[in-house]
Formats: sequence, C-alpha cells, structure tokens
Amino acid sequence: MAGEARHQGALLSAGVLLGTGLGGFVDGILLHQILQWHHMLSSRLPPTELVPMKINMFWDGLFHAFTWLTTVIGLGLLWRAGQRPEVPWSTRTFVGSLSIGWGLFNVVEGLIDHQLLGIHHVHPGEAQLAWDIGFLFFGALLIVGGGALVRAGREDTLPRGVVPPVL
Repeated sequence: MAGEARHQGALLSAGVLLGTGLGGFVDGILLHQILQWHHMLSSRLPPTELVPMKINMFWDGLFHAFTWLTTVIGLGLLWRAGQRPEVPWSTRTFVGSLSIGWGLFNVVEGLIDHQLLGIHHVHPGEAQLAWDIGFLFFGALLIVGGGALVRAGREDTLPRGVVPPVL
C-alpha cells in the first residue's frame, strides 16, 4: 500500500478487547468452573455452604457477563476495522493485540482481585502467593510477546485480499 496511510489502531483496539474478553473466559471457565480453584468472592465468602456458593455463583455470572460484553464490543470493533481500507489486515498485529489483551486481563485482575482486594487467589492454600505471582508473570509475558508481534506487524504491507506465496 505504497503512498497510503496505514493505521494499526483500529485492529489493535479490537484485538486488545477480544483478548481481554477471551482471557477472562479462560480464567472463568478453567479456574472457576472446571478446576474450581476459586470463585469471585471465595476468599471473603468461602463457598462451603449453599448460600455462600449461590452468592459466589452470582458474582461469577457478573464476571462472565463482563467478559462476554468485552468480547462482543471487540467483535464490533473488529468488524468496523475490517471495513476500513487503511487498516492493515496483519495476523501478527492481530495475534499480538489478542495476547496483549489477555495479558492485561491477567495483570489488572491479578493485581486488583488477588493482591489489593484479596477477594480470591488463583489457587488458595500454602502456595497461593506463588500461584498469584505466576498468574501475573504469565500476563506480563503475554504483554511483552504481544508487543513484539505488534511491532513486527508494522512491517506487514500485503494489501488486503492478496494471498502470500507459499514457500
């Protein structure tokens, strides 16, 4: 696209929101539901009886509603970005922004819910601080790796609709 202005911003914002929502779904589905390591309020209101469990399930539902809404908004932004010819359609930029979004979810959620508010921990017990730090570290790695992909994606100049040659 020589001579045309190219803007990654629309694809970046869509990918970051989608990555945030998808990262939240991984957390909620894997850690809350499948492994049942924690629920939204499990440190403040241990779900050992029916009423506390129902309250935790309600807050888990609100959490899932938030991740669903974030994902839907990200899809809307992705749709709009796809309509704009000046937006580079770069796999590296998109995957990088998804990674940044997931990493931001982990870091923000980990700092606020696990560390500041202490409403739950990744895996409660003797090693809960190690699990919480690992969650933050994984988020930081996703952000750094995603940033590297986004920077590399700045070089992607293949016009939309052109299939790259297979090597």
